Amino acid sequence: MNIEVEVRSFINENQYQQLLEFFSKEANLIKEDYQESYYFDCPEDLRIQRNNDGAKIWLKKGEIHDDAREEIEIKVAKEDFENLEQLFQTLGYEVEIKWFRNRSQFKWDDIKVCIDYTKGYGHIIELEKICQEEDKEKEHQMLMKKLKSLNIEISSKKSFNEKFEYYKENWKSLIKA
Repeated sequence: MNIEVEVRSFINENQYQQLLEFFSKEANLIKEDYQESYYFDCPEDLRIQRNNDGAKIWLKKGEIHDDAREEIEIKVAKEDFENLEQLFQTLGYEVEIKWFRNRSQFKWDDIKVCIDYTKGYGHIIELEKICQEEDKEKEHQMLMKKLKSLNIEISSKKSFNEKFEYYKENWKSLIKA
């Protein structure tokens, strides 16, 4: 079972630019991507996404903003994105939130680093590793140390949950700004 372990933090626009410059020199750029993600109103964290390369359905078990969660992902053709939305709506799930994100993804040692700007939500850095269940605590501690080494203060789960709830209630007006 693959477990996604991650640490993330809100950053300001200046930090965003500095981190892009740092990782351009100190890591390998994997890709720059534009992503549209739709979250559905269902008991699980069910999403669909269209990006530059294709589309996917994915389900993250556990609670949003948990440090480690099992993830199930199914890739499909980019052209099938609208069909995915229609499929889930036909099953009774409505789109609860839409995200529009620019992402720069790097490989830094053996860590996946994402530097994101999400319209209406803000700038975020995320460090991530995939590991086995028994290694998740050790990997989480290592990721926290790496983030601190970048002089980034780790945002609390409370601040992420509050910002997420605010976005969830206001995303339609926030993305127009």
